[in-house]
Amino acid sequence: MKSILIKILAGLVIIVILVVFLFGGYMIKAKSETKLMAPAETKVIVDNIISVKDSFVNLYLIKDSSQYIAVDAGNNSITVSGELKKLNIDPEKIIAVLLTHTDGDHVAAIKLFKNAKVYLSRQEEQLLNGKKSRFLIFGTKIDTKVYSLIDDQQIINFGNTKIKGILTPGHTFGSMCYLINDKYLFTGDAIGLKNGKVVNFNEFFNTDTKTASESIAKITGIAGAEFIFTAHYGYSDDYKNAVKDYAVMQK
Repeated sequence: MKSILIKILAGLVIIVILVVFLFGGYMIKAKSETKLMAPAETKVIVDNIISVKDSFVNLYLIKDSSQYIAVDAGNNSITVSGELKKLNIDPEKIIAVLLTHTDGDHVAAIKLFKNAKVYLSRQEEQLLNGKKSRFLIFGTKIDTKVYSLIDDQQIINFGNTKIKGILTPGHTFGSMCYLINDKYLFTGDAIGLKNGKVVNFNEFFNTDTKTASESIAKITGIAGAEFIFTAHYGYSDDYKNAVKDYAVMQK
C-alpha cells in the first residue's frame, strides 16, 4: 500500500513539474510576442474617434454627442482610468462596450463603465459559459453577467452611431469586428498592421490561424471604409491601401 502511495505521489509531482514548465514556457513566449506589439498612443485620432493606450493594447472610444461607445475595455482598469482622466472623460459617460472578444487584455475595465451595456458575438459566449476552452481547459470571463449577443452582420444603433458586427473567428471562436457608420472598422485581434498593411495576427495567440486568415477576407473589401483600427498594432487612415495586398501576400 505504501509503495502505491509513493508511486502516486511521484506521478503527481511529475505532473506538477510539467505543468509549471509548460506554463513558464508559455509566459516567456507570450511576453516576447507582446514586445512586438505597437499600440497607438492615447489621443484623439480623428473626428470622434479616440485611442486609449493600456500597456500593449488599445481600446477605442467613439464619441456620440456627450456620450461614448467603447470598443473593448483594456488590460488594466487602473491604467484605463488614468488615461481617461488625461482625456477629461468620465467613464460613466460610456454607454456601451463592444467586445471584439473576451481575452483578459480586452475586458479589464468593464466594471469601470458602470452605465455601459456590454455586447459580444453570440459565438464568443461559448468561452464564457464553459462550452469551449481558450487555453487547454480554461475559458474566459468578464466582470458582468449581463450582456447582449450580436449575430454576424447584425446592425445596432446608439444615438447617431450605426454599428455593424462582422464575425471573424480564428483568434477566438467568436472574434468580431465592428464597422462604425460604414466608415471606421475596428478589428480587435483579427489582424495586425505592418508598415500600414494588413497582416495576420500573432499566430501564437490564435485559436486557429487558418480560420483567422480566412476571416480577414470578410473585412478587406468593405465599400466606404476609410479607417482600420487594431487592438495591438495601431491604425491606418488609408483602409484601401492597408487591405489591397493581403490576398496577394497569402499566395
